[in-house]
Amino acid sequence: MTQHLLDIKQLSFAYTAGKSTCKALNFKINEGEIACLLGQSGCGKTTVLRLIAGFERPLAGSVQVGGRELTSPHAFVEPEDRGIGYVFQDFALFPHLTIAKNVAFGLRNMSSEATNHRVAEMLQLVGMSKYGARYPHELSGGQRQRIALARALAPRPSLLLMDEPFSSLDIELREKLSLEVRELLKSQHITALFVTHDQNEAFSIADTVSVMNKGVIEQTDTAYNLYHRPASRFVADFVGQGVLIAGRGMADRMIDTELGNMHAADDTSVAIESGGSYDVLLRPDDIQHDDHSPTTAMVIHKAFRGADILYTLRLDSGTQLLSLVPSHHNHELGQKIGIRTEIDHVVAFPARRAT
Repeated sequence: MTQHLLDIKQLSFAYTAGKSTCKALNFKINEGEIACLLGQSGCGKTTVLRLIAGFERPLAGSVQVGGRELTSPHAFVEPEDRGIGYVFQDFALFPHLTIAKNVAFGLRNMSSEATNHRVAEMLQLVGMSKYGARYPHELSGGQRQRIALARALAPRPSLLLMDEPFSSLDIELREKLSLEVRELLKSQHITALFVTHDQNEAFSIADTVSVMNKGVIEQTDTAYNLYHRPASRFVADFVGQGVLIAGRGMADRMIDTELGNMHAADDTSVAIESGGSYDVLLRPDDIQHDDHSPTTAMVIHKAFRGADILYTLRLDSGTQLLSLVPSHHNHELGQKIGIRTEIDHVVAFPARRAT
């Protein structure tokens, strides 16, 4: 039976009086799971890590790790006694210490022999066995990231926290290391929570992703569900790309749009009322290029992506759509192309009223 390793209840915090950074957050992480807090800069995700680690005290709420109460109205365990590993955004390696001594820094109450054995074990785990005598300035960004991870894991923490762990790396190295880190954490059955603003990074590493917005969690789910079954307008807009087109409710959860009638998914929380106004989410992969379709749209922008081209299209009504098309379908700006919808999961939201 899967056990919750991290359990956060009603966690609230504010750096400035009257301006909440986190608002009554509730979420859990299962043992052995890799979870992510995904959101824009300033949404409160790093603050959540600091609250879990004990670097900040919340205004309200509790933090439990492995059933042990670390923060509550009745208890507060100091950061060094929480058994939590932390990888900082800038890695925070000590420049005056060798790599081996950096990894050994968090090891306490161990003999020199046991410490040296653990350091060697950690350096081997992250593929850095030959670098123990070097100093941080002699390493590349990717190598420093590995050492920061080794140092955080050396004391055998019950939970690993990572703050934007790949943000200082170039894109190619970021993608490579993110996959390596996931494999390493899974192989060691380590429970981890990391924060990022990069959804591709979140989706490549995490088992579950919590999308944060202005101090609250809008939705916690798999990458697939966040993309195809967003629970809110914010998640629909923040995760992936897409547009909302107007529609009018009909019987049996049908919605009439200018691209035809669409059946709203039965597992969404929105009640489709006959005659009601709705906005229907269309992803680029929902709009298929079809030369035989009677429905056409004009190409007004194109972004070449190698295997695919992302087209921005305009219907005769002026409505704009996005369409992801294999790149051998190369069309010119101003050209009209045939399109059709192919949607597995129709998501709709009540239309916003004009203000």
